[in-house]
Amino acid sequence: MGYSVKEMFLTLQGEGGQTGRVAVFCRFTGCNLWSGREEDRKTALCSFCDTDFVGTNGTNGGYFETASALAQTIATFWPPSSSLSHETPLVVFTGGEPLLQLDAPLIKAMQERNFSIAVESNGTLPAPHGIDWLCISPKANAPLRQKQGMELKLVFPQNHLDPSYFIDLDFRYFWLQPMAGPNQHANLQEAIRYCLSHPQWRLSLQTHKLIGIP
Repeated sequence: MGYSVKEMFLTLQGEGGQTGRVAVFCRFTGCNLWSGREEDRKTALCSFCDTDFVGTNGTNGGYFETASALAQTIATFWPPSSSLSHETPLVVFTGGEPLLQLDAPLIKAMQERNFSIAVESNGTLPAPHGIDWLCISPKANAPLRQKQGMELKLVFPQNHLDPSYFIDLDFRYFWLQPMAGPNQHANLQEAIRYCLSHPQWRLSLQTHKLIGIP
């Protein structure tokens, strides 16, 4: 199968347990919870997404016929000077929903290039083997099939989605991330209050937006 990519770029991870780490982001097109079209937002299972994942016309986007071709392109974004350090190159596969496209051949191709593999998923699809850092971000009214990973990041608050539902799942870190939008300040205050009274949860901020990087 081929791979449809919206955009690729070198940046700093802005959220969760690897905040601040240099990473190549590969954003796949497509999602199984929203079409990406504004006219469908109100009826989508995930109606608050703030990401453009439609088409292949983003920065360095395109269609890649093979895993090797995509992996080789991803590798070109990693700084050449890093060969002098001990830092493992990192790729973050995101979307949309990356597990609609990420598969064993692409994982193998990235491993052959000595990349650590991170994934940000909504958890509705089982993750393939070989992922080093799996972040699951559940959505209300969507089935949660991937119930283990490195971190669970809950956009908060969501109607009919209580954080207490997740506390016994097999994740190392549990994050509350205030929902963006017109009520972001109120959502931030609510997330802070929840973390203070439920110490298993940590506050996650979208630091890339705060410092103005992609």
